[in-house]
Amino acid sequence: ELHTDSFETVWATVSFSRGLFGKAPDPAYIEKILKDLSLWDKKDSKIMALSGGMKRRVLIAKALSHEPKILFLDEPSAGVDVELRHDMWRMVRALREAGTTIILTTHYIEEAEDMADRIGVIAKGELILVEDKHVLMRKLGKKQLTLTLQQTIETVPHALATWALEITEGGHAITYTFDAQKEDTGIAELLRALADNNIHFKDLRSSESSLEDIFVSLVHEKKEEARA
Repeated sequence: ELHTDSFETVWATVSFSRGLFGKAPDPAYIEKILKDLSLWDKKDSKIMALSGGMKRRVLIAKALSHEPKILFLDEPSAGVDVELRHDMWRMVRALREAGTTIILTTHYIEEAEDMADRIGVIAKGELILVEDKHVLMRKLGKKQLTLTLQQTIETVPHALATWALEITEGGHAITYTFDAQKEDTGIAELLRALADNNIHFKDLRSSESSLEDIFVSLVHEKKEEARA
């Protein structure tokens, strides 16, 4: 927090943080950080005069001031405005591309999916999985094909049992879950079988699991194991 910095200016406190780590003064670098975080026009303002959102920006600027090789971000976007979130993630991407290792904790799963190279899932204080993001999405993610039917159905014909179809949208659609990594997904055969059984569709759409879907599934499995 910024309790001891209340009477300092934004420029002074960010520059001081750089000095704490033995870094030589670099006004150009501090200027870049403040501009990237939309703090430049506040550089001469005292911390006590800033809004909560601006103070959060100053905290991030202080964390970046000494050009860290490893950066820990503990829920940095919790309770911040959309503009700051976008500014912050733009900076984080640039740091990552420059070789900085970033360890991020977040409850915004879409941020982890967008930003992370590797994902760790924590449930009830236990790290239950650490995996490369793309490997995780491939191993645990699912793809679905949903067909909107021309006429509603109540049950899946026995001839279509091979595909383990699920009736959805109150009988107006059927959903087929498949493994996109397999050489044969079974979709072509399914479409032919539907026609053979006089089931016609007027629209189709595909979807795939998000990281949030996978996270919820993993945590749910962990809870079920605990109950057992």
